[in-house]
Amino acid sequence: MKILVVDDETDVRVLFEQRFRREIRNGLFTFSFAYSGEEALTYLHDHASEVVLILSDINMPGMSGLELLRHIRQTYPTPPPTPPQVMMITAYGDDTSRQQAMQLGANDFLTKPVDFAALKEKLTVLASHEN
Repeated sequence: MKILVVDDETDVRVLFEQRFRREIRNGLFTFSFAYSGEEALTYLHDHASEVVLILSDINMPGMSGLELLRHIRQTYPTPPPTPPQVMMITAYGDDTSRQQAMQLGANDFLTKPVDFAALKEKLTVLASHEN
């Protein structure tokens, strides 16, 4: 399952590669990283049919995660290809961000620090539905 992680914090790559080392090695998950909403849209333009899940931070300079989500849902509304699942991540677990994300079509909402055990479980369930 191909996952695009969108976060302006560049150390997120090392974190995900450490936490999902076994799953990456076994070919269960493949991660790509974008460090801005704009970079994510460019990546999606080139790889839309490959990406199954997008994990996006909400608070980023330039295009916010919510703006990115809006673009994704407008650009990839219905199959084919199947639109990617989108999980939003934020350091602020406030209800306003959560409501906005859900109204814009987010599939899930996570707060920082990310609970990697719970995330791994969710991703494994999604991957099992993929096959």
